[in-house]
Amino acid sequence: MHEADFTLSAGPTISSSRVQQALGSPIPFDYDPAFLAHFADTQRLTGELFRTTKDVVLMQGEAVLGLEATARAVVRPGMRCLNLVSGVYAAWFGDWLRSYGAEVSELKVPYDEAIDPGAVAAELERLGEVELVALVHSETPSGIENPLAEIAPLAKKAGALMYADVVSALGGTAVEIDEWGVDIAVAGCQKCLGGPPGISLCVVSEEAWAAIDANPSAPRGTFVSLLDWRETWLASGGAKFPYTPSVSDVNGVHAAISECLEHGLEEVIARHAAAARACRAGAEAMGLELWPRSHDYAANCVTAIRCPEGVGVAETLAHIRERYGVMLSGGYGELAEKVFRIGHMGTGSRSLYPLVSVSALAQGLADLGVEVDVGAAAAATLESLAASGAAVTA
Repeated sequence: MHEADFTLSAGPTISSSRVQQALGSPIPFDYDPAFLAHFADTQRLTGELFRTTKDVVLMQGEAVLGLEATARAVVRPGMRCLNLVSGVYAAWFGDWLRSYGAEVSELKVPYDEAIDPGAVAAELERLGEVELVALVHSETPSGIENPLAEIAPLAKKAGALMYADVVSALGGTAVEIDEWGVDIAVAGCQKCLGGPPGISLCVVSEEAWAAIDANPSAPRGTFVSLLDWRETWLASGGAKFPYTPSVSDVNGVHAAISECLEHGLEEVIARHAAAARACRAGAEAMGLELWPRSHDYAANCVTAIRCPEGVGVAETLAHIRERYGVMLSGGYGELAEKVFRIGHMGTGSRSLYPLVSVSALAQGLADLGVEVDVGAAAAATLESLAASGAAVTA
């Protein structure tokens, strides 16, 4: 089976020609001075993207590795954690915390809503001593964005570490690590940055390192050891790795982040927001219902749409891919057969890509007998793009 003509999924997403060229560049010896400098520069650019002067660790593995590594490093048996759950990924993170022996309290909302900062403040006061607060900033499976900017200061005021999964937020919405007081953050490059999925972009504060040092369960001598990275690469000033890094992935990440910063981070975020607005407008114009209950917390990275009655998610996606060459996503976990997801990340947030995805979904549903207005969907998407100027943005 050949690849889809348009990959407008929830990630990995479309990469630019610059990223593709970087991934195909020669593979040097990892201790070649040129590569050491290149790796260090990738680390520097990552910090700039995160808006942080805290330590940046580039761990070799898709973002789930970074999430596991940082959680295992900081969480010790008996640690009192508040996990904020508005989606599938946050629920899974709670399972991880419990498996590491943490004493976990959870504040949950329905998966089509966002976490309320007021409820967080009340829960922190009710619980008393909390050592770590965990939040997924952008829940890709449900297209929900949580207010990390408001929640992180609440955690700091309560004396807790703030742990943020920003995997699909970085490069698509504002992420201000230092300004907001986030202690640990993990992102991936394969979402809004349009890069390869082989490296976890991690930030660790001094307070988080202190908690890791105090954790006798923190991994050492293993692929998921954050301490190994600190005591080799960071401690050596960029002269020694704990193991052989993925050179090609580093090249791709460097290209993706460079491209984002050169375009201007604020401009890139605005482009993602415009693409999201256009997709939401198109979905509603065709007669479908968005998964998020409010546009106020609908994510910039994906548009989640409720599957109408009479069709299944899997069959619809397969039909759209086969007939129109467009790869969209279904839900994930318990939302697998409840939502369609249109990805508008990286290159997929540019130009008329939102029109391609909305039109393919509308016509695909119409082909399967669902009453949708294909013309209205296309018109609303175009009107929104034109109003923002996104349709002519390079």
